Amino acid sequence: MGNAGIYAQSLFSLGAEEHISDLLLTEMESVRDIFSAEPDFVKLLSLPSLSKEERTGMVDHCLRGKVHPYLLNFLKILTERGLISQFSKCCDVYREIYNEDNGILTANVVSAVALTEEQKAALKDKLDKRTGKNVQLCCKIDPDCIGGIRVDYENQRIDGTISGRLASMAEQLGTTSF
Repeated sequence: MGNAGIYAQSLFSLGAEEHISDLLLTEMESVRDIFSAEPDFVKLLSLPSLSKEERTGMVDHCLRGKVHPYLLNFLKILTERGLISQFSKCCDVYREIYNEDNGILTANVVSAVALTEEQKAALKDKLDKRTGKNVQLCCKIDPDCIGGIRVDYENQRIDGTISGRLASMAEQLGTTSF
């Protein structure tokens, strides 16, 4: 599971026990966005030339009162142990654990043009029934699809794109001997 996984599991367990796992997830993703926008801050928190107290003090100064104390302490522990650069991975692992615990499945949907809300709702309904889970769609546009949609979830792919069909036909023609 690695360090990120162990730390994320511990935070999730604490959050679930206190019934705040939703709040912690939302706040973790917000902090990740901040760290992504300010990569120099993460580098600063990783500098060995600063003492642990200075680095954790910066985290405390910047985030106290803005995030739940459990998350604040989590960030301070990562900073203290020189693992703050793994925070984004901690967020990913926390999300995976959260989704599994709550019966949520993320399906990545790729289409040539944006799906309408009605199309999204119909697709979500079909996937909910097919998987028995609460499916969250993560939609992306890729004009290379030409048309149709591709759905990836739980190591499965449903490829209804025109480009996918053309690739399949080309593969079949390539293996056909005359």
